[in-house]
Amino acid sequence: MTVSLADVLIHIDETLSAEDRSDVEGLLRDVEGVVSVHNPEDRPHLTLVGYRPDVTDAGTLLQGIRAKGVHAQMVGL
Repeated sequence: MTVSLADVLIHIDETLSAEDRSDVEGLLRDVEGVVSVHNPEDRPHLTLVGYRPDVTDAGTLLQGIRAKGVHAQMVGL
C-alpha cells in the first residue's frame, strides 16, 4: 500500500509564546491525516506540517490556525 504525503510550510505572523506555539502544534496534530508537525525553536514563525492529502488539505490546516485567532499564511515549498 502506497501512502501519499505532502508538506506545507506555514508562516505565523505573531510572535507567540512557547505555550501558544505548543497549542498551535497540538491543534495541528489533532487534525486527521496530519503525520508530523515541526516548529523549530530558532524559527518560531515557521511551522512545517506533513499530512496525507487524501485525508486533509493545506487549506484546512491553515483555517484551523486562523480559527484560533492567529494570523498565518502558507509559504510555497
